[in-house]
Amino acid sequence: MVLQSSFKNCLQLSCILRTPKAGFRGTASGGLIIQSISNDVYHNLAVEDWIHDHMNLENRQVLFLWRNSPAVVIGRHQNPWQECNLKLMRQKNIKLARRRSGGGTVYHDLGNINLTFFTTRKKYERMENLKLVVKALKALRPQLNVHVTDRYDILLDRQYKISGTAAKLGRTTAYHHCTLLCNADKFVLSDVLKSPYKGLKSNATPSVPASVKNLFEEDPSLTCEMLLDAIAEEYAMQHQIDHRITLINPTDETVLPGINNKSKELQTWEWVYGKTPRFSVSTCFNMVYKDSVLDVKVDMDIKHGRIEACNIDLPEQWLPPALCSELVKSLTGSKFCPNETTALSSTLLRMCPQDYELHSKWNLLCENMTMLM
Repeated sequence: MVLQSSFKNCLQLSCILRTPKAGFRGTASGGLIIQSISNDVYHNLAVEDWIHDHMNLENRQVLFLWRNSPAVVIGRHQNPWQECNLKLMRQKNIKLARRRSGGGTVYHDLGNINLTFFTTRKKYERMENLKLVVKALKALRPQLNVHVTDRYDILLDRQYKISGTAAKLGRTTAYHHCTLLCNADKFVLSDVLKSPYKGLKSNATPSVPASVKNLFEEDPSLTCEMLLDAIAEEYAMQHQIDHRITLINPTDETVLPGINNKSKELQTWEWVYGKTPRFSVSTCFNMVYKDSVLDVKVDMDIKHGRIEACNIDLPEQWLPPALCSELVKSLTGSKFCPNETTALSSTLLRMCPQDYELHSKWNLLCENMTMLM
């Protein structure tokens, strides 16, 4: 497979992508293989959106190859608090992204390959795409026991999931994307895809847990580059196109006009968290203060990622009811977010009497409230 990133080739890609739909009908049919030079999850998801929205696929099919630095990607209708450990992700600086397709939550790092197959809606066929991937794997390593399931997953040795799948079907165009585990960090994957949050009730689409395995564990000689090359080779052979991968910069406005606005939108709090389907939290936690244990009950309703209703139940003698009511009032309408809750509690604390014990109790309560988020 030839990697071609010359100015001439980029210019040709620009012409292909930017050709108006009416004029593009006259171009030669076939396929196109592009690979992102970025490892940023928001940039790469933006490319998917851009091609889906702008490119005429009537006479052409596109394979988009991409890899990301550590990130958790949730489906369009999922709840991040239900799907992953947000606190751990913040500690490890792992990004959270919400894609525009459905499906479950996946962990990405540089040991994970992402493939996106673009077609017209009429030509959309997930099973054929996954069979292409399996054929490429077997061509590379004939001894691999891999097959596609009815759930559109790829299993290794009939029990380990090495690929998950999701799709977006537009009015005239569609794309199907899938992952392929080569040498991802399974320990991080396991830890971040385990929600620590208790008492959540949601109608959001839940992920289906599965045992996973890296292809590297089956054959340590395999690399992501080898897998990408084999898949691109098989795609080129099936579509009878030139054996060439075109490298693309997903921030290049000259090739992808408006791409950076799409990337920025995918990073906004309103998209990542605010698109979460409505859910509620009903939980209890214990607070230890001066050798005594206090039981606190919290109920919250969250809509569009913001606290719509809140109730904190704790003994009146432990904290003045007026102060607790002020906290509830401030939380209502605010983002279900530890940073915002911390800022609100700090502001309220400055309004409290200069009482050391009161301040200590207040900080303890607010710390526990932020841990729910």
